[in-house]
Amino acid sequence: MQLRNINRQLTKRLAEHTRQPISLELINKDLNSLAVNINKCFKAEENLRLDGIREEKRFKELIANISHDLRTPLTAIRGYQQLMEKGTLSEGQAQKLKIAQKHAVELGNLIEHFFEYSYLVNAEPVLNIERINLTNLVTQCLAQSVNSFEANNLTVNFEETPSIHILADREMITRIIQNLIRNCTQYSAGEIRVQLYTTLNAVISFSNPVKDAVAIDVKQLFDRFYTSDKARSKSTGLGLSIVKLLSEQMRGSASVLLEDGIIKISVEFPLYERLY
Repeated sequence: MQLRNINRQLTKRLAEHTRQPISLELINKDLNSLAVNINKCFKAEENLRLDGIREEKRFKELIANISHDLRTPLTAIRGYQQLMEKGTLSEGQAQKLKIAQKHAVELGNLIEHFFEYSYLVNAEPVLNIERINLTNLVTQCLAQSVNSFEANNLTVNFEETPSIHILADREMITRIIQNLIRNCTQYSAGEIRVQLYTTLNAVISFSNPVKDAVAIDVKQLFDRFYTSDKARSKSTGLGLSIVKLLSEQMRGSASVLLEDGIIKISVEFPLYERLY
């Protein structure tokens, strides 16, 4: 009876996610020892969980502080680069300055990603929900990125569809689309295919060939700081982490599929018509 009672309590803990300790109705030396050890395990597990939460909070604060502290010296670097550009430089010096400016821009983008991520994970999301024509918004974001596509010699195949409407935060949706575009621009090894369609939800998908598909672990692709290049890569993994975070804050989801060297990243949102 006592063993069945313990089992019922454990089942309830699992089903209801409670932290109630195990208790006994009768006194028995062996069963009492068992219950005590089970409760000790629960206590140790709870302490580990709380330590993890505190460590996560400290980590998020660290990211916020780093991103903020890096902005000041970067601003000074860019300022001195602009002063040098106005001076008299030889052809070789001008070329070196151009390279330095390029790296400064990349560093600036990295810092902005840090800042955006740290803000999103620390702040309570305040959603400005409205009815959005997702088809128009995707089209606008792609049009604004034409220069970036051309600079990277990339072509985009966007399959136009009838207007699809969702109920979401416009700024967050725009960030998601921009991060998906930026990810494709950096890592595509060929034509980028953009699709917008409906299933039970509205779906945005970006697919493109990748150079080293074997090195990519799709299970970790949305993890912060993930990179397939263990030696070094320009990616921090933050772009896709932000996509996942924002989509989930709006009751959506993000997924990835890798087949035959083609990676497909999809983001789903509830359709306006299904909500109303």
